[in-house]
Amino acid sequence: MNFWITSFIFVCLATQAFSQEYLVRFNADTEESRNKFSQMNGGRLELVSKEGILYKWTGGHRAVPKVDSTVSYLSKNKKIRIFQSPSLIENQRALFNLLNNSDMDRRGPAYPDNPEIKSPSIQASGSDPLLKNAWGMFSIDAANAHNSTPQGKGIVVAVTDTGVDYNHADLINNMWRNAKENPDNGIDDDQNGYVDDVVGWDFHSNDNKPYDLSMDLMDILLGSGNPGHGTHVSGVIASSLKNNIGLAGVAPQAKIMALRFIGEKGEGSTESAIKAIDYAVANGANIINASWGGESGEEDEQPLKEAIHRAEAKGVLFAVAAGNGRLNSATGTSAGFDIDSDPKPISPAVYNFNNMIGVAALDSNNELAAFSNWGKNSIKLGAPGVKILSTVPGDRYQDTLIDFGSITATWDGTSMATPFVAGALAALWSKDTSQNAQSVKAKLLGMVTSTTSVSSKVETGGRLDLHSLR
Repeated sequence: MNFWITSFIFVCLATQAFSQEYLVRFNADTEESRNKFSQMNGGRLELVSKEGILYKWTGGHRAVPKVDSTVSYLSKNKKIRIFQSPSLIENQRALFNLLNNSDMDRRGPAYPDNPEIKSPSIQASGSDPLLKNAWGMFSIDAANAHNSTPQGKGIVVAVTDTGVDYNHADLINNMWRNAKENPDNGIDDDQNGYVDDVVGWDFHSNDNKPYDLSMDLMDILLGSGNPGHGTHVSGVIASSLKNNIGLAGVAPQAKIMALRFIGEKGEGSTESAIKAIDYAVANGANIINASWGGESGEEDEQPLKEAIHRAEAKGVLFAVAAGNGRLNSATGTSAGFDIDSDPKPISPAVYNFNNMIGVAALDSNNELAAFSNWGKNSIKLGAPGVKILSTVPGDRYQDTLIDFGSITATWDGTSMATPFVAGALAALWSKDTSQNAQSVKAKLLGMVTSTTSVSSKVETGGRLDLHSLR
C-alpha cells in the first residue's frame, strides 16, 4: 500500500538566523545611504521591501554589519521552521519504527513540481458529496453564509503558506488571476516586479508557480516537511460549491492568491514572509491568512511587525493562528502554553494589531483542543481545528494523515482553524464590498456564540458561528 503523510501546522520564528544575513532598515531609501553601508561592510544588499525601506544584507568581511545614522535598525533574517502536529510528534517514533521495519511503500504521490497553470474550467453542477463529512462547516453554519451572502464574491484571500495546488479541481476556478498579466510571455506586464505572476508568487524558490509539493514519507518524518498545508488551508476558505465534487469552503466564490514562502522541507525566512505580505497588499488582497507563527525569542521582530502594520494601513485583515503549544518532554504529549513550564508568547498572533484576528482551535464538542494556545488579550475566538476535512494536492481530500490502526494522526491545529475565520470574513465582506476592514472584523466578532471552554481564554469568550448572519 502507498501511504502519504503530511507534516504541518505552523512555523516557528526560530532564534537561529541565516548565517551572516541581516535585515537593514534605512531611514531614507537613497543610493548614497546604501553605498556608504556597502563600503563599510562589504557583502551584498538586496531589496526586501520598497515600502519598508528594508534590505537584506548578506555578509561580507564583518560578522555583524557596522551602522551609522542612516540606518534605522538591524534585525537578523531569522529562519522560519515548521512545528509538526502534536499527534504526529507523539507517534513519530512508533511510525518511524513501523516504516523502517516493514516493506511499506514510503513514497508520496509522484507529482511534478511547478506544473503549468491551467485555466479555469467549466464544471458539472450538483451537490458536494464530501461536504456531509466536514463537521467544521456545520459547526459554524457555513450553509447560512452560503445562502445569506454572495459567498465571498469580489474578495481576495492571500494564503501565505507552503503554496497551493492551483490546478486542484475544487480550487482551480477560485484561484485569483492577475488580470494585468499576460501569461507565459516572459514580460512583467503590470510592472509590479514579478514576471508572469498569474496566480501569485513563490517567494521561497523565487518563481511564478507557487505550487504545493509532495514528499517521501520518511523525508517528512526526518525533515519536518509540510507539503499540502497551503492547499488544505485554501480548501477550507474557498473550495467550490455545488460542482458535483469534493466539498465546499466557507466562502466558495472568494479568490485565493497563492503566496508560497515555506518550502517543502518546512523552512522559510522572515525576509520571504515580509515579501509575501507586501505582495498581497500591493496586488489587491483583502484578507491575509497566516496559518503560521511560533515562539517569540529575544530578537527584534520589528521588520515583520512593520509589514503587518503596512497591511493594516491599506485596510487588509490578517487572520492568524494562535499556535499549537509544544511537546511536553516529560509526558510525551503536546501541551498548551498555559500549562507549559516556560511560557513564551506566540508571534505574530500576540502582536494584536487592529487588523489582526487570532484564532484558537476547537474540537467537534466545542472544547478547546488540547494543543491549542489561547490568550484573553490577543486571541479573539475559537474555530474548528481538529480532524478537519479539506483539499490536498492531486485532486484529493483528507482529514486523516495516518491510519495504521494503533497509529493515527489527523489534520489538526490552529492552522486549520484560522482559514475558517478567513473564509467567514470573506463571506461577510462580500455582502458589501465598500465596508472597511474594521467594520467587517467588528461584525464577525459580534456574531460569536459564547462557549464555555474558551469563555475566559479568548477575547470574545466564544466561537465562530455564522448562524445569525442575515
